[in-house]
Formats: sequence, structure tokens, C-alpha cells
Amino acid sequence: MNTTTPAASPVSRNARFAWYVLLLVLGLLVGTAGALVQAAWFPGGLLLALLATAALFYGGLRATGTQVGVVSAGGGWLVAVVLLSFGRPEGDGVFGGGLGELLYLFGGMAVAVMCTTVARLPRPAP
Repeated sequence: MNTTTPAASPVSRNARFAWYVLLLVLGLLVGTAGALVQAAWFPGGLLLALLATAALFYGGLRATGTQVGVVSAGGGWLVAVVLLSFGRPEGDGVFGGGLGELLYLFGGMAVAVMCTTVARLPRPAP
């Protein structure tokens, strides 16, 4: 009798790890794109950036089936947003400071928390 579950097999563990890495990279890309779009087309760009962020976080939850998928995507998103908020020594930066930038930062973090704490639906029996 085989006592190992499919979720504990090395193949699914490797596939899940690949999802986490992919979600981290996607988080970096969505965070960068959102930082550029939210300021360019305010307020529509802010809504578009937050919707893309929510889609990435919820997609990470659904793709991996764990909250770690949301954390992985959120970590990439947060790294991108924080690095872009620093600016350069010359004084120019992506975030100029204002209501839109704060709404994007806090809204994205709120969406990540909501997606992390959402109840997982039971999976159908195979």
C-alpha cells in the first residue's frame, strides 16, 4: 500500500516551487507596471493597477492552492514598489509623492492580506 500522497511527491513539490518563483517574477513585473500606470492615467490607471495586483495575488492562491503563492507574488510586488519608491541620487523617481501612490501601496497590501486570508474552497475528490 502506498502511503505517500500526491501532494507530497517530489514532482508536485518541484512544480509548486516553480510556481512560487514564477509568481515572484510576475510580482516584480506587475509592481513595476502598476507603479508606472497608476501615475500616468490617474484615477483609471490606479484602478487598473490595483485590479492587476488583485488578479495576480488571487491567481497565485488558486494556482498553488496555498497562501504561500500569494506571499510569493506579494513579495515580488513589494520589492518592486519599494525599490521604485527610493528614487535616484539625481532626485528623480517613479513615485512623486501624493494620494495615488499611497493608495497604490496601501491598496496593494490590503489586497494581498485579503487574498491570503480568504477561505480556501474544498477540492473535489479525485
